[in-house]
Amino acid sequence: MSTLILIPARLGSTRLPKKALADIAGKPMVVRVAERAVAAAAGRVVVATDAEEIRRAVEAAGFEAVMTSIDHQSGSDRIHEALQAVDPKREAETIINVQGDLPTVEPETIRSALAPFENPACDIATLAAEIVHDAERVNPNVVKLVGSPTGPRRLNALYFTRATAPWGEGPHYHHIGLYAYRRESLERFVSLAPSVLERREKLEQLRALENGMRIDAEIVDTVPLGVDGPDDLARAREIYGA
Repeated sequence: MSTLILIPARLGSTRLPKKALADIAGKPMVVRVAERAVAAAAGRVVVATDAEEIRRAVEAAGFEAVMTSIDHQSGSDRIHEALQAVDPKREAETIINVQGDLPTVEPETIRSALAPFENPACDIATLAAEIVHDAERVNPNVVKLVGSPTGPRRLNALYFTRATAPWGEGPHYHHIGLYAYRRESLERFVSLAPSVLERREKLEQLRALENGMRIDAEIVDTVPLGVDGPDDLARAREIYGA
């Protein structure tokens, strides 16, 4: 399948102003993410942004960028607009959405997001990692994926929640917010209205499940570092040796 990797990156950030442009070992964070995405060798890579400042930084580093509206409420809406702009001939069959605040994500992790599409019934693919620290099980900022195993490294997602679930003995899984979509699935998803459980849990992916779409998750070994605040940025800089 022909794949397009889109990286949504906006300038606004409450906890870390201009997060996408934060310096990590001499390069903006969004450029570090683009480097990882290119290294995945899964397809064309484009940064989708609402800020000329980000576009200039990305293009100066030799990567492709496209401008999108400042009014989007979610990354999926932003990548859908970008998809229409950069692929009007509809050549891309699958789209990987790599968040612009994952500067240390492993290229192999990005590629892993495509694996669930081995099942033709899968509409949206994502990633999960087994929770190993007890504190994460009860942390509402750690989204849990509740799913039925369909293989040694794969889950069919039944629910996503900020609560500790499921009950009883067995593993819990940390959902990693990196998605791959079949093109038709992305187009359907963005056409749907926000759902009841999506609003309650503040988890956009529940909209897909509430509307009968199938989400499968590939299990990976580690959770990539997401940069949400200054402490995360400091850790990313340490990883890069800065």
